[in-house]
Amino acid sequence: MPKMKTNRGAAKRFKRTASGEFKRNQSFRRHILTKKSTKRKRQLRSPEMVAAVDAPMIRRMLPYS
Repeated sequence: MPKMKTNRGAAKRFKRTASGEFKRNQSFRRHILTKKSTKRKRQLRSPEMVAAVDAPMIRRMLPYS
């Protein structure tokens, strides 16, 4: 049986943690930053965990992570 292919777009966006969850970066930090408060921009820097309902889909996209 051939190797499974990793979805390269997903590989750049998600990392698996030691506990097996997936970490992701938050959106809304690319442009139009002047109207967003400093507090909001600072909080958007920190990574979030992927929701539990989305994790199986990401697990399929990243078979070797």
